[in-house]
Amino acid sequence: MRFSKIQVLQAMRSTGVVPVFYNADPETAWQVVKACYEGGVRAFEFTNRGEFAHEVFAIISKRCAAECPDMILGAGSVVDAPTASLYIQLGANFIVGPLFNPDVARVCNRRLIPYIPGCGTVTEVGAAQEAGCDVCKVFPGEVLGPKFVKAILAPMPWSQLMITGGVEPTEDSLTAWFSAGAMCVGMGSKLFPRDVVAAHDWTKITQRCRLALACATKR
Repeated sequence: MRFSKIQVLQAMRSTGVVPVFYNADPETAWQVVKACYEGGVRAFEFTNRGEFAHEVFAIISKRCAAECPDMILGAGSVVDAPTASLYIQLGANFIVGPLFNPDVARVCNRRLIPYIPGCGTVTEVGAAQEAGCDVCKVFPGEVLGPKFVKAILAPMPWSQLMITGGVEPTEDSLTAWFSAGAMCVGMGSKLFPRDVVAAHDWTKITQRCRLALACATKR
């Protein structure tokens, strides 16, 4: 692996923002990754949301290694162990899922790769931590809200939580989550409006990343 588990977690904590993106076109996906990199992003989640998504991932994984050497690329929307193994083989340095699957935890632990499962209850967070997950994804964020994060951290202050779903690249949104105690946030459609991607306005994506990172570093 290009990055150790510690390096991955440190990058997520230090930048505070992990873009979440999928596109079936390899060139579009690459341009988005590159635009985020130029905006200061150092951990990027490519989601497994379409047929042959792993082939697109393989392409951008190789290009990242050559052209964006400090970008840590991970795979998201992973719900089973075989899919996790596939993406790890293609260069994923972390695995994210919408749910918690102990089988995925075993695969990732064997390779010392962070597994960030989606959790919606205190019990799920506890089970994931027991299985070796250093970070849990609070999902869906827009449903659970910042109060959920505070509620978990009260009895379990050691928890490291990444929020995904409903996070916006605005100071108000990011401040609410980080004030509640979030370690980092995953940001998808709010960071990559469809019209911006369709127009291939990569500069605007870079600018949006810089603004989001600037807000995140104030935490």
